[in-house]
Amino acid sequence: MTTPTASAARLLHHQVDGPLSAPPLLLGPSLGTALSVWDAQSAGLARDHRVVRWDLPGHGGTPAALFPTGGGVAELGRQVLRLADALGIERFAYAGISLGGAVGAWLAVHHPDRVTSLALVCSSARFGEPEAWRERAALVRTEGIGPVADTAAARWFTADFAAGPAARAVLAGLRDVDPHAYASLCDALAAYDLRGELAGITAPTLVVAGRDDPATPVAHARELADTIPGSTLVELPGASHLANVERPAPVTALLRSHFTAEPATDDASRHRAGLAVRRTVLGDAHVDRAIARTTPFTAVFQDFITRYAWGEVWTRPGLDHRTRRCLTLTALVALGHHEELAMHLRAALGSGDLTPEDVQEVLLQAAVYCGVPAANAAFAAADRILTEISHSAEEK
Repeated sequence: MTTPTASAARLLHHQVDGPLSAPPLLLGPSLGTALSVWDAQSAGLARDHRVVRWDLPGHGGTPAALFPTGGGVAELGRQVLRLADALGIERFAYAGISLGGAVGAWLAVHHPDRVTSLALVCSSARFGEPEAWRERAALVRTEGIGPVADTAAARWFTADFAAGPAARAVLAGLRDVDPHAYASLCDALAAYDLRGELAGITAPTLVVAGRDDPATPVAHARELADTIPGSTLVELPGASHLANVERPAPVTALLRSHFTAEPATDDASRHRAGLAVRRTVLGDAHVDRAIARTTPFTAVFQDFITRYAWGEVWTRPGLDHRTRRCLTLTALVALGHHEELAMHLRAALGSGDLTPEDVQEVLLQAAVYCGVPAANAAFAAADRILTEISHSAEEK
């Protein structure tokens, strides 16, 4: 991990994790949060990337004075480019939450030669009516950050999650934000409207939405996905505006899958891509156990399944991993592959990628088309696994 020196005082405050030789990945925060908002994702992403997290002006370690009066999202984009240049990064993948996502979208439109891949988490091409942002800016300029901080929980998290320690830590950080910088960034959001330029984005794009997000509702994410060519949309249940904080495991899995995908041009690259996706879908612990059990006799099959199932099919961009999970469960129910079914149920439920309600719907659908006896066995397996997960959570 590295942090900037005093000579970088005119740069956005940032933190770098992961191998310096790995492909660079820049992570942008949402308004009111510091780079720590990515804490739950940074370690997982740093396995395969040189991860650079940065702070907005007046947030975390970035001075408020770094954002000029009247600056907009374009100015933030230019500051991100200056940071990348200072770190010797020519081209990079980029993920951003809300305002951080808007910065990424601007970069992808105006500097397509710099952005190799893009993920927009709970973001928008236009964040509502400008007047609402101007009113919030005026409120903060006259009364400070307190009134905004007092109401942030309802905008950022679902009611059940807001009382937990992870939410409280993020909410506490909001009170340390410079109010004048916050107000200026509200003005930037008021002026931001990229709707007419989204079709110009050429970078492979993942759009992630929280189904319970009042700040950037799912309709905003669908507009992004419908307009950005070839993009993929994933809607996360049980997640509000800071979906990566509230649902860290599925967001990490989605980002790792999106950013580690690479063209599989030979067996070696197929194996590397497949192993990364296999770990994302089934979890590191399961994959490590499978590798440890490999014998000279079974090695050829492990290589085959990693290259073919995971490296060629699961890496295809046509379906997201959540959809592929549902299809896999249905096929395993139909064919009575109970051990494989249990493995995939455990992985999907344990990661949070599928909720118990999602699995219930899949198995009900399977009961109609695969047969009641097959679905009966599947419901029993799922119920057993949910009990195991519940007991494990209680022990922790």
